[in-house]
Amino acid sequence: MATITFKYNVRDKTGKVVSGKLEGENREAVAAKLRQMGYIVLDLDEDRLARLNKIQFGTSVKVKDVTIFARQFATMINAGLSLTKCLGILASQSESKELREVINALAKDVEAGQSLSEAMMKHPKIFPPIFYNMVRAGETGGVLDEVLLRVADLFEADAQLKARIKSAMTYPISMLVLVLLVLAAMMAFVVPTFQKMFADMGGTLPVPTQILVSISWGVTNWPGLVMVVSAVLLGAAFKWWTSTESGRYTWDGVMLRAPIIGPLQRKTAIARFTRTFGTLVAAGVPILSALDIVSDTAGNEVVARALKNARAAIKEGETIAKPLGESPVFPSMVVQMVAVGEETGALDQMLEKIADFYDEEVRVAVDALTSIIEPVMMATLGVIVGGMVIALYMPMFNVITLVN
Repeated sequence: MATITFKYNVRDKTGKVVSGKLEGENREAVAAKLRQMGYIVLDLDEDRLARLNKIQFGTSVKVKDVTIFARQFATMINAGLSLTKCLGILASQSESKELREVINALAKDVEAGQSLSEAMMKHPKIFPPIFYNMVRAGETGGVLDEVLLRVADLFEADAQLKARIKSAMTYPISMLVLVLLVLAAMMAFVVPTFQKMFADMGGTLPVPTQILVSISWGVTNWPGLVMVVSAVLLGAAFKWWTSTESGRYTWDGVMLRAPIIGPLQRKTAIARFTRTFGTLVAAGVPILSALDIVSDTAGNEVVARALKNARAAIKEGETIAKPLGESPVFPSMVVQMVAVGEETGALDQMLEKIADFYDEEVRVAVDALTSIIEPVMMATLGVIVGGMVIALYMPMFNVITLVN
């Protein structure tokens, strides 16, 4: 779902006015997040300049850079260095120019009296809500170094999960592009050459050949341009539709029910949710705030809505497991293990075990998907190209038969 950046002025528990920026779905959602953080909202307006920058310019900072930053930061804090000293060293060592500028900005804000989490909130593109909320919990509990290590571990695990999915999709996408290029080349160059030969022969073309010639004419003339323009417009319309709340929810639901991709999507979402939620709980972030964060980072609107519904039920006094069990998204095994974790007071450890289990499930599913897709794509390519070759040579076979 698309997010909007808002500028805010709030008053903290000590009465100090704090300014910054925060992303959210709308004004009400951002205001609710700020109140959950313990702030009194004084002023909240959309940052139109941030919206413009978000459209035109992304961030060059990679997840790997932020992970290294968190791990090195934890090591320096554990060694007894002050925050400003740590930030100064990290800025000088950073290879990313943008991250270096952000770290310098953090150092200035910390020197001015702001907490590290408040300073990080001003840079949501670099430090997502899960990062600065965990840092806030670490500052409160006096375990900032441990929290930063947890953040680094979480980011690394999430990066590995994404890498598995990416590796599974690289081959089929490459094969699909190859198939399209082969088809385009044959339609644009090979078929017209044979078409001229067929015209010199005279007679009636076989139905498969006539269909192929018609498609070739459509691709190389104005119908082809119409198809390209239509495809671009449909792609833009689809992107806009999936950026809306209802469209995203519908599409994510379709993806979860898809025959082959669906189970992989579901396992990926559960692995991400349980690891993120477990990390937040272990860091001392309140349950309701943790559910807010994981719903925003779920990566699937169906899962996000289920988590938001669970949060509402928990706020009314329910256990965590009960509302999760009422959603078809979460398997009974996950619900039961969460229930055991609540009863034994080891929820974070139980969530970590679930995450490890589903990480392995994702790995197995990716391997299985790759093994299925490879022969299917090769067979599809062979059938398409072989069918085109047969269609092109059928008129010649007819001529040879007539001559004999």
